[in-house]
Amino acid sequence: MAALPADDFARIRNHLDPVTLNQSDVIVQANAPIEHVYFLEAGVTSIVTRTVRGRRIEIGLVGRDGFAGVPILLGADRTPHETFMQVGGSALRMRAEAFQEALEQSPALQKLLLRFVQVFHLQTAQTAACNGSQKVSRRLARWLLMCHDRLDGDELPLTHEFIAVMLAVRRPGVTEALQELETAEIIRTERRNIVVLDRRKLEETAGDAYGVPEAEYERLIGPFR
Repeated sequence: MAALPADDFARIRNHLDPVTLNQSDVIVQANAPIEHVYFLEAGVTSIVTRTVRGRRIEIGLVGRDGFAGVPILLGADRTPHETFMQVGGSALRMRAEAFQEALEQSPALQKLLLRFVQVFHLQTAQTAACNGSQKVSRRLARWLLMCHDRLDGDELPLTHEFIAVMLAVRRPGVTEALQELETAEIIRTERRNIVVLDRRKLEETAGDAYGVPEAEYERLIGPFR
C-alpha cells in the first residue's frame, strides 16, 4: 500500500479494517468463497496445498510485501489452497466486493497488485526448483531469509512443525538442517524460536536458491526490506 499513489489509496482507505491475526489463524479457506483480502502489516502467511493423504506442503509465503486473496484479483472467488498465519501479526482487511470495485476504479491499484502476483509466481517457481534440486540445509537457509525479510529484528518465531511444512520434509530432516546451521554459528535455535546470528553467512548458504524473486520485487515495486 505504501507504493500506491495517495489519491488511489484515499479511494480505499475507508474500506480497510485493521485486524489482529494470531499464529495458525486461517484467513483463506481452501475451496470456500473468499470473503476478504488481507494487506499484511506484520506477520507472515503461509499458502499451503494438501496431498491426498492430508499432508500440508507450503507453496509460498507472503508478509508485508503483498496481500492474501490473490484469486479475487485474478477473477476467481475461491482456491484449493489454504492461507494461514505462520507468524501472527496484523493486517488491513477489505471485503472482497469492495476490493473488486476498487480494482475497477483504480488502474494504479490493479497494476501494482498484478506486479506483486508476478513476483509471487516467481517465488512459487523458485520453491518448486529448490524442492527438486537443493539439499535441505540450503532450502532451510532460503526460507529463513524469506521470513527474516518480512519480520522486524532477528528473531523468527518458527516451530519445527511449521518449518517441516515450509520445506516439505519430515521433522527429523528439519532438526538435522537446523543443527548444521547452528554448528556453523549462522543461527541459534531456542524453544519455538530461531535467532539469525549472521545473515551474510545465511545468504551464502542459500546460494542461488535465494534472490531472484526479491530482485524482481525491487525492480517492479520498491525496496524489499
